[in-house]
Amino acid sequence: MENQKGFKISQYACAVLLIVSSIVMVAYQVVSFLLAGSIFGLDQYLRIIKKHYHEKPNE
Repeated sequence: MENQKGFKISQYACAVLLIVSSIVMVAYQVVSFLLAGSIFGLDQYLRIIKKHYHEKPNE
């Protein structure tokens, strides 16, 4: 019975470790995509959109 309990604990530990590592990898990928986007002009594109939405409409 003791061996079965240890096996279940190791299963849960592995599952938690996989979930946490997946979250860390997703966070890393978001940072990588933001870096690549800024290199290829995403920052300029966002400035244009922001300027467009903040301009007052002609009345």
